[in-house]
Amino acid sequence: MEKILVSRCLLGHRVRYDGGASGPFDQLQQWFDEGRVVPLCPEVAGGLPTPRAAAEIAGGQGVQVLDGQAAVITTDGEDVSAQFLSGADQALALVREHGIRIAVLKANSPSCGNLLTYDGTFSGVKVSGEGVTAALLKRHGVRVFNELELAEVALALVVLNSR
Repeated sequence: MEKILVSRCLLGHRVRYDGGASGPFDQLQQWFDEGRVVPLCPEVAGGLPTPRAAAEIAGGQGVQVLDGQAAVITTDGEDVSAQFLSGADQALALVREHGIRIAVLKANSPSCGNLLTYDGTFSGVKVSGEGVTAALLKRHGVRVFNELELAEVALALVVLNSR
């Protein structure tokens, strides 16, 4: 059975920076009940508390953070890149341990965003790009989706299970 890495906030866990959750979603709960889901919040796994100051990537996107060319900065001006990188590394370790090829991560997050992230100015402006964990997983061949793409995930699972 194909395993899926899923952001814990999408499962209803109160791990978001503001102490909230972004789920649960019925489809994710079904996959969880089937034993497919491997849950992780990269930011909490990387050592950040809940709640915590909001963070955005300054000077690039997740790929640039991975390559040391950009930083993840909080509204307080703290550089939390090390914690974001640690969480991404832990996500990759879970992917390798469980043979995961698909992840469902929180849209727009500086860790998990797969299509858009905020622009680093804390002004609410989104730009094309991906978070640190999403970038690392993509770099290692994982297909990364967000909670608005669950139909696409279901289709990808059908394709993978038919091989």
